[in-house]
Amino acid sequence: MMANVVVVGAQWGDEGKGKIVDWLSDRADLVVRFQGGHNAGHTLVVGENVYKLSLLPSGVVQGKLSLIGNGVVVDPNALLAEIERISNQGVKIDPTTLGLAENAALILPIHQDLDAARENEAGKNKIGTTGRGIGPAYEDKVGRRAIRVADLFDEASLKSKIERLMAHHRALRAGLDLPPIDGEKLFADLMALAPKLLPYVRPVWRDLEQARKDNKKVLFEGAQGILLDVDHGTYPYVTSSSTVAGQAASGSGTGPGNLDYVLGIVKAYTTRVGEGPFPTELFDDVGKGIGERGREFGTVTGRARRCGWFDAILVHQACCVGGITGLALTKLDVLDGVETINICVGYKLGDKVLDYYPSNLHAQANVEPIYETVEGWSETTFGARSWKDLPANAIKYIRRIEELVGRPIALVSTSPEREDTILVTDPFAK
Repeated sequence: MMANVVVVGAQWGDEGKGKIVDWLSDRADLVVRFQGGHNAGHTLVVGENVYKLSLLPSGVVQGKLSLIGNGVVVDPNALLAEIERISNQGVKIDPTTLGLAENAALILPIHQDLDAARENEAGKNKIGTTGRGIGPAYEDKVGRRAIRVADLFDEASLKSKIERLMAHHRALRAGLDLPPIDGEKLFADLMALAPKLLPYVRPVWRDLEQARKDNKKVLFEGAQGILLDVDHGTYPYVTSSSTVAGQAASGSGTGPGNLDYVLGIVKAYTTRVGEGPFPTELFDDVGKGIGERGREFGTVTGRARRCGWFDAILVHQACCVGGITGLALTKLDVLDGVETINICVGYKLGDKVLDYYPSNLHAQANVEPIYETVEGWSETTFGARSWKDLPANAIKYIRRIEELVGRPIALVSTSPEREDTILVTDPFAK
């Protein structure tokens, strides 16, 4: 019997989920996105082709049925633009390969306005959002005033829903010196988008129920990382959705019993984009070198990522709260040539030693990492596809990570190329 697999980031996002999901999607029948929006960026390298995805599930490149679940907030303009861009790269995208949940909430231009204005107003206290309107869209969803995909096909109720939405946003926009909303234009723009989206719209939960009956393999594709989870992350420097594996069920319309294996993706070091605490961050030439070799720039924003040593405390915590079964370790090759490597194995906070990352923001910002130092390796791991291709010290490093985080390494990625992957345990083998 084959398992359904959930893929989640086990750090602050940007762990290399795109490649791993693409690699796994070759073995899956369906691929589902279940949270986030087009603030997430996945880069897939297939031979000479590079695909940069934000909303589209990675399965589209493989020609697998790819579903955008109800837990995703969808910018319809961004989705249509991405469909056109990826189609122009020779990928077939039509209703046989892409489905959009009819109960997914929409990101509107007013959400992007609000996102940018709030960040600007916050000044030094800004969170560091991508400015894509993700947070405000989730706020409206929870506030029960969101425009959802299905609303585009009901003109009468759409007008009243726009009015309700505007009633809430008028005061917010006035307080931030934003111009009033043109409700008529918003309605007309949404009506113009409706026929372009209609072919893809469907009750995604039914696809998943049929897949369950047919014993098909489903890959649930997470965005961001567990340390950005709205509950379990470094709040308030987090995303606006739940990024843990449990969200795969509610964010797509299936039961938690259908989630068999949770694969957490981790880099061999740690990165973070934007604001927020980062205990193992490096400010020296070592950190700069990691960033340069790892090409640490955001797929969506182009922002340089902050780089630091692997934090076993944070990853262990992510494994616990995220329900992670096994790990995929990426970018091992970036550490090639680093003479000595540090691993964070605890924190000092004043006169206390902690074996977990506290939730208090002041404490998060003031913990000092306790490091364990291991020997690096001078040989290259780039492109390795089996254990025998790895230096002894690289294998020791991997085994030590397993011990510290309490989860086995199921996959090791040694380059952006799809086939440069060492398979230890097949997540789909139940």
